[in-house]
Amino acid sequence: MKKITLKIDGMMCGMCEAHINDTIRKAYPNAKKVKSSHKKGETSFLLDEDANEEKLKAAINETGYEFKGMKTEDSDCRQRA
Repeated sequence: MKKITLKIDGMMCGMCEAHINDTIRKAYPNAKKVKSSHKKGETSFLLDEDANEEKLKAAINETGYEFKGMKTEDSDCRQRA
């Protein structure tokens, strides 16, 4: 499982977070634990596969927010259970 963290500019409130979360779920319907923070300017989620940075950048920028970068790290969510 991979943990994907995106840096996003332009989120101002909880509705912005929800809009980004919906965008991620539309791009990757199998994404798990999708969460955004307008205060941190970040969105994170878990995927079984690698995420395509260009696909995410296009989806985020299309919504009017600005994609600033992506970080991928291995995550074993079973340790948190």
